[in-house]
Amino acid sequence: MYKKEIAEQLYKKHFSFLNYIDSLSDKDFEATYHQKWSAGQQMDHIYRAIKPLVQALNLPHFVLKLLFGKANRTSKSYKDLVNKYLQKLETGGRATGRFVPKEILFKQKESLKRNLQKVSDKLVAQVNKLSEAELDNLIMPHPLLGKITLREMMYFTIYHVEHHEEITKRNLHYLQDK
Repeated sequence: MYKKEIAEQLYKKHFSFLNYIDSLSDKDFEATYHQKWSAGQQMDHIYRAIKPLVQALNLPHFVLKLLFGKANRTSKSYKDLVNKYLQKLETGGRATGRFVPKEILFKQKESLKRNLQKVSDKLVAQVNKLSEAELDNLIMPHPLLGKITLREMMYFTIYHVEHHEEITKRNLHYLQDK
């Protein structure tokens, strides 16, 4: 995927997720299924995942190179990166630490929605400023995937929000079938 499509997909997937969460009633927004995260917690998790990425991309690129080095391999394809992530999940990989959401109440929905919209818009703007070479040469650490290129981090971010939208829909579907 080239930069333009990455930016479009980031926008499209986050827009879809935000619209879906926004359509939920207060009951559905706070509902949990078998101790799984509520829709509000899913939204908070996505925010918690994107915010440090946006902060890191605000750093001068030489700082990223000093902190993390530079790529010594080509970027994986979108499909290969998603498969690697799914394998990590299958072997027990889960969000930890600062990426685990707290309880989110319906009254927090609008504020969280605005915050997520802002950081996702900033992320798209940052991607548009990067060159194709920077996407492949700069690396960052991912909690489950290790050091990955910025292109792979964007692939992950595209998939990640879609993944959590599907989890939210599935959990609410199970609750409605009860």
